[in-house]
Amino acid sequence: MPPSFVHRITKCDPADRDEHGHYTGAEDTVSDHGPVEAAYLAAIAAFAEASGIDRLEIREPAVTGFVHFGVEPPVEGHGLGGLFPPDLTGYYDGAGVSLPVALELVRAMLRDRGAWCRLEVGNVFTVHVGWDQYVYVGSDRLCAEAVARTRELGLFPEPLTASPYAAEFDEAEVTEPADEDFWTRVRTALASRQTLLLEETYVRNAARWHRLTLENLDTVRAGLGPRALLTVWPDLTPDVGAVLAALPEEGSVEFVWEAQDGMISHTIVDDTDYQELAAQVADARAACVLPLDESHPLLCAVLPDSDGVLRARW
Repeated sequence: MPPSFVHRITKCDPADRDEHGHYTGAEDTVSDHGPVEAAYLAAIAAFAEASGIDRLEIREPAVTGFVHFGVEPPVEGHGLGGLFPPDLTGYYDGAGVSLPVALELVRAMLRDRGAWCRLEVGNVFTVHVGWDQYVYVGSDRLCAEAVARTRELGLFPEPLTASPYAAEFDEAEVTEPADEDFWTRVRTALASRQTLLLEETYVRNAARWHRLTLENLDTVRAGLGPRALLTVWPDLTPDVGAVLAALPEEGSVEFVWEAQDGMISHTIVDDTDYQELAAQVADARAACVLPLDESHPLLCAVLPDSDGVLRARW
């Protein structure tokens, strides 16, 4: 069950809403990077304190993808610079963070530069950041003092029945665990195909790629990120020219290639990018094209936790 008491915290005065609940006032939809933003963080800290919370769990972390919907320009590091290293170590589904780090994650989401996640403490406490500087805080307690503190900060805490960003509104698309049965099927496929391509999505919109063989399978498996989404594809093709020649005349696809140093990269391209792409992959050892819709991987599963329970919601 989600937390019983949910508030939408916003700088938008409810008096400036029309009969449909749409805001018609003059408040901007971007963070001021200043006192109002600080007020949001102070309000969330007040709710956390009232709920007895000093650590939260990152859920469904995401970064900027092919299309950036943020209202502020994307920045290097997805707005997570100073919180996590460039490879995003520590930013994964299920990672525990202190309240100060959680508040900095909220700051990054308020600035809407690419990073997004849910912040949760089981069924006790939640923080979600939505569009237009709306923040949703849920607790298993009334938090009357935090509500009063939020008003003192110049913000408006509005009670709701639930956050529209609660996980209960999402349905997992992949429910198969990457358990021993999954890895047995990978080994069986390798026995006949010799080499496979593994896409390791460690946060939403970010992936690492591996060319699997029977010899390196255990090593690759040991280095996979917690709760990663694993998608197994047929191997790359050594005839890169043929792959380029077979690109569709219209529509976008994902192009994956292996450089001479073994690094595997990927990009989304359409027909306007083909000339630049050909130059970029001129020295590639192998490549393939993956469709963006109606894809049919060989296998797809999610890494369970060490106790064998699948908790990631992909």
